[in-house]
Amino acid sequence: MASKSNENDEKTPPLTAGEKVQVGWYVARMCKRGIAGETVYQGDLEAKVERVIDKARKRAAK
Repeated sequence: MASKSNENDEKTPPLTAGEKVQVGWYVARMCKRGIAGETVYQGDLEAKVERVIDKARKRAAK
C-alpha cells in the first residue's frame, strides 16, 4: 500500500515546477560528471541544489 507523502516535511519541502526543473538539471550535470570519473568535484552543483531546496523551505515556512 502506497503511503501519502508529507508535504510539510522539513527535509523535502514542496517544490515549484521551476525548482524541480532546476534540481533535475543539476542532477543531470552531476551524473555527467560522475561518468567522467569518481574523482571529479561535484560540490558546486550540490551547493546549488541545496540553495534551491533552502529557498523552497523558506517559502514553505511562510
